[in-house]
Amino acid sequence: MPTTMRAVEISEPGGPEVLRPIKAPVPVPGPGDILIKVAFAGVNRPDALQRAGSYAPPPTASPLPGLEASGEVVALGEGVTQWSLGDKVCALLPGGGYAEYVTTPAAHALRVPEGMGMKQAACLPETFFTVWSNVFMRGGLQAGERFLVHGGSSGIGTTAIQLANAFGARVFTTAGSEEKCQVCRDLGAERAINYREEDFVAVMKPEGGPNLVLDMVGGDYIARNIKSLAPDGRMVHIAFLSGPKAEVNFALIMAKRLTVTGSTLRPQSDLAKARIAEELAEKVWPLLDAGRVAPVMDQVFALDDAAKAHARMETSQHIGKIVLQVG
Repeated sequence: MPTTMRAVEISEPGGPEVLRPIKAPVPVPGPGDILIKVAFAGVNRPDALQRAGSYAPPPTASPLPGLEASGEVVALGEGVTQWSLGDKVCALLPGGGYAEYVTTPAAHALRVPEGMGMKQAACLPETFFTVWSNVFMRGGLQAGERFLVHGGSSGIGTTAIQLANAFGARVFTTAGSEEKCQVCRDLGAERAINYREEDFVAVMKPEGGPNLVLDMVGGDYIARNIKSLAPDGRMVHIAFLSGPKAEVNFALIMAKRLTVTGSTLRPQSDLAKARIAEELAEKVWPLLDAGRVAPVMDQVFALDDAAKAHARMETSQHIGKIVLQVG
């Protein structure tokens, strides 16, 4: 086992150019942890927020960016029994994924689905943990309900469309171009709304409004979501690309008996994340094994080109997931 590794650090808060290749010590797994030799690492919006200085890692996490990876288990911390050396896994990480080696709680790792390569597997943890916990566990989506997801061509959006469709919901989505809308339709969206040309509130009204909205936009979408929701509807927030503040008419929330909630994944307890992993293993991984659900890929960049990967993501022109090839 080497003592040093290639990694990418955030040299200072700023734009993509502050991501810098470095040599760093190989981390040592603590009790309950595994050490993964990374093959691919996913690139996510929270990585960019951390890079910009607006999303600090937890005190015990690696300061290196990277919240998901795929690879091989190469060391076990004390008490780990569910994994063996050589197992192929993908894992949700507390940080540190932009590196050749990373540690994470063993309970936050999942096997690589049958027939799936490491490149695709690296796209699973952050988005699938986020979608499952917010759409199904927190949002309570049921078969037959109308589900509206904003940002349908993003990693989160493409995952949400597929899972909601697989579990029998009627899926509606917004996206910013006809190309992106067609991708959403191909993945199972009943209606893809080009938000540059149509108002999703008006489109959803004849349908009776969505029963559940998954929103990552915020800003003026917040009040519009509330206006569009069906009685007893739910709105779940996971990000605020247009800002977290809005003027909201609470009388509508009361009159329609709405539930407004949301979450962030990274600050949740290890136990909470382990419970999400257990549900994914039971209810979602069989769909991945069968090929009924699969991550949508955008581009692959070399680890040393992490800055280019972030620049690509911040154009918002990507469709699906961006990954870094490490191993």
